[in-house]
Amino acid sequence: MERRGPAPDYFLVAVSNRQNLDLCLKYALAGFPNSGAGIWTFCDIHQGDYISFLYGARAYNLYQVVTKEAIREFESLPPWPPLKFRESGRTYHFPFRLRLEVRRELTESLVRPEFAYVAENLLLRAGYRRTHFQADQTTLQSVSQMGRPAATNNCAYLELPEHSTFAPQFTNDRSRVQPPFVNLLSEMVLQSAIRHHLKTTDALGRILDRLGLDRESADEFEVLGEKALPQGHVDILIKDRVPIAKARKIVLEVKLSAGSRRDIDQLKDYVRELGPECIGGVLIAKDFSLQSKRYARSAGLHLATYDLQLERHVVTTFEEITDSISLTLF
Repeated sequence: MERRGPAPDYFLVAVSNRQNLDLCLKYALAGFPNSGAGIWTFCDIHQGDYISFLYGARAYNLYQVVTKEAIREFESLPPWPPLKFRESGRTYHFPFRLRLEVRRELTESLVRPEFAYVAENLLLRAGYRRTHFQADQTTLQSVSQMGRPAATNNCAYLELPEHSTFAPQFTNDRSRVQPPFVNLLSEMVLQSAIRHHLKTTDALGRILDRLGLDRESADEFEVLGEKALPQGHVDILIKDRVPIAKARKIVLEVKLSAGSRRDIDQLKDYVRELGPECIGGVLIAKDFSLQSKRYARSAGLHLATYDLQLERHVVTTFEEITDSISLTLF
């Protein structure tokens, strides 16, 4: 069976204050700061995905991402004023931007049961503390019926002065880091790259096959980013796209360096927390010791190593990382 192309994802993008929310709504723009979280968000959300803005425990409008751009002259371009933090003394600007088209006009409380998947994440985090939250396809379907269809030309177009753009790059070589242009590869970015790799290759099918499922059933599942649990935060959650009489789940944990017995125990706790409908757990890391492999096997868990097929000193884009990933299951 030939797999369909990946379905668009849906995210709620957290906005820091009312002034910034008003600017996002006015110009149909999303902006992310020159920080590790901002770079991660810019990489995680793709053209064609859907977003709503999140502010004051309410979701605002449903947009589709039209284009993405990272602006080199970010310190001087509108519309958002810089964010200054007294405690750290740092000032953040907004080089990473999404141009959007509004599809539905809505203002909805996250108390609604339709937002339960995201609301649970917020509750267990005791607040936002993230730039964005991925919701599942069920949430997107519900939001697609809220409010009303958007009127045409209801957003102002922000004309920017002449500027240039760049593609953020990543490296393992600290001597080459120059944020936000060249960034140290972080675990969050690696998690996102592996999530997109699972959506666009046969890697998900191979994981299903290892868990005793039909690899041709990959289209029945969706691959979601970080999911909060009382025990912690699952890096990647694979779940039934349309649960019918069952709600199967698979937990993936991603480690940038070598996996350890402690990581295996963490994964085991997540599988236990999700209950009998969690049909497996996979720990993905750079390498494992022989003892860790034996311990994971005794716990009924699976291991996988990742290889980016890149030299240590290479500077590369997120898309190149995603395309270069190779997963080996044990």
